Amino acid sequence: MNLVNLESVSHAYGPKPLLSDVSLGVESGERIGVVGRNGGGKTTLMSVIAGQLKPDSGRVTHTRGMRVGFLSQLDDLDPGLPVRELVLGGRPEHEWAGDQRVREILGNLIGDLDLDAKAGDLSGGERRRTALARLLIDEHDLIMLDEPTNHLDIEAIAWLAGHLSTRKSALVVVTHDRWFLDAVSTRTWEVVDGRVERYEGGYAAYVLAKAERARIAQAAEERRQNLMRKEIAWLRRGPPARTSKPKFRIEAAQALIANEPPPRESVELMKFATARLGRTVYDLEDVTLHAGGPGNGPLVLDHTTWQFGPGDRIGLIGVNGSGKSSVLRLLAGTIAPDSGRVVRGRTVRLAHLSQELAELDPTRRVLETVEEIRKYIQVGKKEWSASQLLERLGFKGDAQWKVVGDLSGGERRRLQLLRLLMDDPNVLLLDEPTNDLDIETLNELEDLLDGWPGTLILVSHDRYFLERVTDRSVALLGDGKLSFLPGGVDEYLERRASGAALTARMGSGASGGSGTSGAAGTPGASGGSRPSDQAQPQPATGLSAKEERELRKELNRLERQLDKLGEQETRLHAAMAEAASDYARLGSLDAELREVLSQKDAVEAEWLEVADRLGD
Repeated sequence: MNLVNLESVSHAYGPKPLLSDVSLGVESGERIGVVGRNGGGKTTLMSVIAGQLKPDSGRVTHTRGMRVGFLSQLDDLDPGLPVRELVLGGRPEHEWAGDQRVREILGNLIGDLDLDAKAGDLSGGERRRTALARLLIDEHDLIMLDEPTNHLDIEAIAWLAGHLSTRKSALVVVTHDRWFLDAVSTRTWEVVDGRVERYEGGYAAYVLAKAERARIAQAAEERRQNLMRKEIAWLRRGPPARTSKPKFRIEAAQALIANEPPPRESVELMKFATARLGRTVYDLEDVTLHAGGPGNGPLVLDHTTWQFGPGDRIGLIGVNGSGKSSVLRLLAGTIAPDSGRVVRGRTVRLAHLSQELAELDPTRRVLETVEEIRKYIQVGKKEWSASQLLERLGFKGDAQWKVVGDLSGGERRRLQLLRLLMDDPNVLLLDEPTNDLDIETLNELEDLLDGWPGTLILVSHDRYFLERVTDRSVALLGDGKLSFLPGGVDEYLERRASGAALTARMGSGASGGSGTSGAAGTPGASGGSRPSDQAQPQPATGLSAKEERELRKELNRLERQLDKLGEQETRLHAAMAEAASDYARLGSLDAELREVLSQKDAVEAEWLEVADRLGD
């Protein structure tokens, strides 16, 4: 039975048609995932289906007496009311406390909140979780959720997917979380160019069906087809749990990806990363860290010794408030440990994308903002211009000449990320880089990161993105340690559920019974993060005392030279920013900067050679 029917519905904002002659229906018990570019009409479609927006033309009919629960991106919570009244209404405590379903919803979404706290005193994320809990406690024939995973950690997202899958209500959900789409959806709708294209199955089935349509019709350009094949290759080679989910024919998928190489040439990237970074990237030595400064706030690390090496691609996992961002800030050098020390490699060129948007000049054009960092960058074996990379991350045509002040929050985040990449770093610290990015842009970002050599440490609640771009997972489980997770996110969820917190921390004389500590700590073992093994004997250098003194003097000389070149590089970047409108001056400064960078590369190579002879 159809709960909602749309017949020839059209709607536009200004000159842009978001829905054009759309006819579709939502059946009882159906679970639909809605995907599409930001600004493409997903939220408009949701509002029309829910009856909150009257379309310009066409007809929308609802089954008589249908109960609709709609979670929009903006909540309508009364700031003067307490959480208890907003979520539970007038239910007596003995009634809701004795209902296991209600207790489960409260415990997983707002278990950390005071039920007597006023809504006006809550953060944005807390208000969002409160609104979601209120909706789920009530009974509905149709549940409509617009970005429900925002402000939820991986554990809460996994719970929500399981909860929605067991409800009898029909579901329509808009989200950029592809793992969540696969977990809850039985059908997928793509809103594109005013149309709604329909596909059977979740995200994985949608990717394959879309690729097959494009291939049969020969209507999509070669680059999009290649990107889609890579996406399918990841889906088929990813975690085993994913392979049983899609409802498409396995033979068709295997035929499509028969000649598709792996997403990353790991060995080649590792060699390149080692050449650029040397042996040391970050060593944590007996580090203790509190989130709020020495002795203040939650304990994040407790006498932890750990090593992040060249070419590591690490996903850092933990519940909200566990200290993931604090660890990134520790590595970035913006905060200091309570005790212990952080050893940073001499050749590290760091780029840190935090959750806060850095200040950008609102009067500059998008392309100018990127080109003031660098006009060209080498990613893997290919050179890209600033304009080409902007296009890959969604700034196409005239969008590159928009004024920064007119950009949305999501566009500013994309621009900030691209500026970081254009600075040619060899270490990337990314804190929730997927916020406000649509699925198409996420695909492009993943493809771009596949060819990027260096050390990557990522914090993200987007499980699909996390598994796609990283090779190893490390968790903060609240015990002051970094725990290596050979089984990735699945193992993290199992440990959280069971209360186990096995770690790969060295120095305790044991591997926690899992046997993972030795594998993680062996240099070159799969390129994952490793705890440093202080008990291992250091190899002898075979140098005489005089030779070692001479080499150390040479090392100090090279370090002083690197400092001077770094100062010159900073000065030239500042001069280029001041001369942004003087293209003749810019060209001269750019040539000078290239020369400085060339000298710096040569000195770094010489420094690495000397350090290697010393065994540093």
